[in-house]
Amino acid sequence: MSTYANLPAPSPEQGLNRYMQEIRKFPLLEPEEEYMLAKRWVDHQDSTAAHKMVTSHLRLAAKIAMGYRGYGLPQAEVISEANVGLMQAVKRFDPEKGFRLATYAMWWIRASIQEYILRSWSLVKLGTTAAQKKLFFNLRKAKAKLGALEEGDLRPENVAQIARDLNVTEDEVISMNRRLSGGDASLNVTVGAEGEGTAQWQDWLEDEDSDQAGDYAEKDELDIRRDMMVQAMAVLNDREKDILVQRRLNDVPATLEELSETYSVSRERIRQIEVRAFEKLQDKMRELAREKGMAIPA
Repeated sequence: MSTYANLPAPSPEQGLNRYMQEIRKFPLLEPEEEYMLAKRWVDHQDSTAAHKMVTSHLRLAAKIAMGYRGYGLPQAEVISEANVGLMQAVKRFDPEKGFRLATYAMWWIRASIQEYILRSWSLVKLGTTAAQKKLFFNLRKAKAKLGALEEGDLRPENVAQIARDLNVTEDEVISMNRRLSGGDASLNVTVGAEGEGTAQWQDWLEDEDSDQAGDYAEKDELDIRRDMMVQAMAVLNDREKDILVQRRLNDVPATLEELSETYSVSRERIRQIEVRAFEKLQDKMRELAREKGMAIPA
């Protein structure tokens, strides 16, 4: 997608405050306009439509990026990574799924930021299990909950509590805390170069209701549901499976006309097989969800 070259780019020289002012100039999209722009991108690869979708969500990307503070990394680079994730979301967004781009884009933005942070911190030396990643992204919040943000080494009782809450070892908590302790910056530092305004970091922070621990829990549940889908697909015969995959799971869905020619049946028959296969898949998914004690998918 060539839209990235035309985006405002945060930089230390420009000042983040000025960047924030620039991206506020792009209007937010009404649902109908967003849908039409997304259709133009999906159907015609209209780069102008894609660019408009990206720019209208730059504020969302910046807000999420500001939530990843305290890692000692240039905030301009974190925002740039957030924008890369946003572009990937726009590229893959399907308006026919029935949800807004912002909802879909949040996953891509966070994933892009987290991958950048993990690369920059060389977390591979510490391991990259889900629990260790959760510790990396939630230690500061856990310390705040215990009133231990300003401490150097944590007290033993705080180490033990955090280890229990985040399901990691006490040694991992101590090691991660020492690694991160030098990266926290004051939230009252002014954003931008001198004379650009009085906005502070805290003015741009992500909503405290945002919970990266919850995000990882959701990601774990998503992985479980993907495994369940693989199991559920076994209830379909080869034709049902192929039609369902080509119609609903491929990035570029096959048309009824294409599949009717492949299977030498009418388009209506293909549609019926697709609907029936989807119903069978849903029934099996619900059965598996009940067995695992999970919420039954709609």
